[in-house]
This record gives sequence, C-alpha cells and structure tokens, in this order.
Amino acid sequence: MPLEHTEIVSDNSTPAKIIAAGIVVAFCYWASSVLVTVLVAVLLAYFLDPVVTFMENWHIPRALGSLIIVLFTIAVLLFVAWSLVERVDQFGRDWPKYRAPLHAVANVVEQKLASVEEHVSEIGSPDQVGQQAEHIVAVAESHPVRAAVFSRLSGLYEVVLGATFIPFLLFFMLAAKRQVWHATMQLFPATERTLVKETLTDISLVLRSYVVGTAMVGVILVVLSWLFFLLIGLEFPFLTALISGTCNLIPYLGVVLSWMPPLLIGLKQFHTVSPFIGIFAVLTFLHLVAANLLVPALVGSMVRLNALALTVSLLFWGFLWGAMGLILAIPITAVIKVICDHKESWQPVGRWLSA
Repeated sequence: MPLEHTEIVSDNSTPAKIIAAGIVVAFCYWASSVLVTVLVAVLLAYFLDPVVTFMENWHIPRALGSLIIVLFTIAVLLFVAWSLVERVDQFGRDWPKYRAPLHAVANVVEQKLASVEEHVSEIGSPDQVGQQAEHIVAVAESHPVRAAVFSRLSGLYEVVLGATFIPFLLFFMLAAKRQVWHATMQLFPATERTLVKETLTDISLVLRSYVVGTAMVGVILVVLSWLFFLLIGLEFPFLTALISGTCNLIPYLGVVLSWMPPLLIGLKQFHTVSPFIGIFAVLTFLHLVAANLLVPALVGSMVRLNALALTVSLLFWGFLWGAMGLILAIPITAVIKVICDHKESWQPVGRWLSA
C-alpha cells in the first residue's frame, strides 16, 4: 500500500504543478493592479531605506524619518509632473509650428502608401477593391482616436488609484521595517528560519543593488543626454533629457522610446535632416553603452541573469502587465533566481537562469 500511494502521488505531481502554475499566472494577470502597486512600493522602499537608516543613526525616529523621506519624494515627483504639464501646455500652444513638418512627413508617407495600394489594387478584383474602400470608410467613421481615448480611461483610473496607495505602503514599509521582518520570520517553522533569513537577506541585497545600480545608470544617461541636447541647442534640454534618459533604461524598446521626446521638440527648431540623424546616432550609442557596459558593471554583477532568461522574462511580464511588466521583469526574475538558489529541489532552475 505505501508503494502504491507513493506512485499515485508521483504520477499526479506534474499535473498538479502545471495547475498550480496556471493559477499563479491567472492571479498575476487579474490582480495586476494590486501586485504592481505593491512591487513598486517595495522597490522604492529598498531604494530609500538607506536614507532612513542614515537619519535614524542621527537620532531621528524611524517613523519621523520615513515620513520626511516620503513627503520629500512626493514633492519631487509633483515638481517633475508639474514641469511636464507646463511643457505639454507649451507644446500645445506651439502646435501650429510642429504641424507643418509633421504634415509634410505625413504627406510623403501617404503618397508612398497610396502608390503601394494602387499596385495592390491592380492585382485584386474590382469587387475586392470596393470592399476595401467600404471597409476604409467604415473605419474612418468609427472615430478611432475617440475610441482609443475612451478605452484608456479605465486603465488611467487604475493607475491613479494605485499611485495613491504607494505613499502609504512606502511609509509603512519604511517605518515598520523591523516589525515586518520579525512577523515574516514567524510565518515559518523554527527549523527553517535560518534558511528563510538567508534567502530574505540575499533578496534584499539583490533588490537594493538592482535599484541603486539602475538609478546610477539612469543618472548617467540623463546627464549625458542633457549635455548633448545643450550642445545642439534643443529647447527644454533638461526635461527632455530626463524623459529620454529614463525611457532609455527600458530594455530593447527603450532606445526607440528615447528618440520620441527630442524628435518632437526638434521639429520646430531644425529644418534639416542632420540634427535628427545626430539624435538617432547619439541616443542609440548611449543605449548600447548602457546595455553592454554600464548595466553589466553596475547591475548585472548582482542580478546574474543570462540574456535568454532576461528576454523570456521581459516577454512574459510585458505580456501580463504591459509597460510596468517591462520595468519590473528583471527584479522579479532576480528574486525568483535567489529563491531557487536556496531551495535544493529548485536549484537547477536557478542555475539555468544564470547559465
């Protein structure tokens, strides 16, 4: 009987694991707003905890120091947001100056598409061409811009709602750090607490190293972009560099996103192709330097994830959570690797993630 029972459990273990993994993935998808809010607060807490600890060493109560740091962080973010709103308002007032070059580019693209469509229509039958024309009219009448705006309102509401909880979560994580740590240890049996403590310590080290290293890379990208924009005489150089440098941190897609702010600002100023080629070249060069030199030196030494694991994690978490998934993919995968390294049956997975 014991042998038969063991065989039954062994046979059902793989389907059970697949079902459990499916439940976890479904929970991550449906509870994305909650999980993303908590994870962002955790990363900010690891980034700001050394400052709170420094203030505590100067005999400032931890709760008071946490409150000061949270309020200061909110003030900085509000200042940056207000500056962005002012620049967007300025961009709206200057829209007629941007509209002419954009209209010229759109005309060129439209002519090329019309030429391609003409050649394709010669291949298709007249009935198919008529159906395509009716389809085009139907799409034009559906007001896609208005539909896109309304479809994004619910997502914007979720972002704003989650953002309002982050300061409170951040304060409680910073102020009650020791109590949370002690309560977490009490969740595990006494025989496993040493292993859990080591795992949590390594997770803390990895997350803090990732956040600090990423912040250093971001500062370097912002400063270099700022100097370049000053050199070419671009308007709003610092704010444009702040947005462009931050976007440049996103793996793979970041280089394309970093082009957009300076290109839009430069449409009003530059009337030749050379400044835009320079923007493409310099920002692409900065992205390559960051991805191949700065990130491995400042972040990769602690995260220790191979390129395949990083790519798969970016695809997976980006599919689940969109843009925030791309930002959180690396720290989540790094935490999973640390957990696998400390659990004997999962160590092969950890070795694959770092191979």
